[in-house]
This record gives sequence, structure tokens and C-alpha cells, in this order.
Amino acid sequence: MVSDAAILDAVGEVADPEVPVLTIADLGVLRGVRHEGDEVVVTITPTYSGCPAMDLIRHEVELTLNHLGVEGHVETVLSPAWTTDWMSEAGKSKLTEYGIAPPTGTRAVGGPVMLSLTLRCPLCGSPDTSELSRFGSTSCKSLWRCNSCREPFDHFKSI
Repeated sequence: MVSDAAILDAVGEVADPEVPVLTIADLGVLRGVRHEGDEVVVTITPTYSGCPAMDLIRHEVELTLNHLGVEGHVETVLSPAWTTDWMSEAGKSKLTEYGIAPPTGTRAVGGPVMLSLTLRCPLCGSPDTSELSRFGSTSCKSLWRCNSCREPFDHFKSI
């Protein structure tokens, strides 16, 4: 029998298909593992309700369960809604190393998301950056440019 901790570790290593440097554990998308009778239920929460990556994530989690020899399924839970506060510090560091500025704000319970007026360039570290487009390569990112090194970069939006 595979322990819940081993299942959580294994499925937590499933990569995010949109930002493959991150795992679903890094993102905070993986919410938990529980037993219902003889079956394991893995709970995930999408970064937003229409996230197209969730079908592939669900499939990869199911493959991981099969590889472990565990009968189970994936349950998607929308409440509470995912927030970038659920991202791990390791995940935020991985984003920076990958060239994506991590989310900078944190949300007070029941309050607004506090944002920075500028971002540090993940490539050169300069705070002299400007937003080019609120909409980036995926819905969870915006497009920025560093005014020092002149390189464009994505920013993972604070939600």
C-alpha cells in the first residue's frame, strides 16, 4: 500500500504544462489527497476557472496514480479560489530563474491584492521596467520590458 505522503509527493511533481519549470505543488494547485473507500481522491484547484491546462494536469495526475498502482481519481475544487499566495517560495524562485517575474503582491484576507508599482527584471535584476501589455502568453501572465537590458519578460500576475 502506498502512503498518502508518497502519493502527495508523486502527484506534486506533475509539471504545469504552461510553465513547465513549475510543479502543481509549487503552484499550490495541488490541494490534497484523501481516501474514499478503496479509492484515492486527489484534489486540485485551477489557477482560474477556465484554465486550459487543467485537463492535461488531471490526465498527468491520473497517469501518476496508475504508475503508483493506486486506484483513484482527480477532483477539481473551485472554492476557495486559487490565489498566488498559495505558490511556494521555491516556485517563485524557479520562475525567476526561468526568466519570469514572480507574483509580487499578497492578498489580505477578504481584501485587495497589494501590488508593486514596478517589477525587478528576472534577467538583470533592474527595477527599471515597464508593462507592455496586461495580457501575456497565458491568462495568468502579463508582458513587461526591462528598460535597462531591453529584454521582454513575462510577469506571473498576482491574483
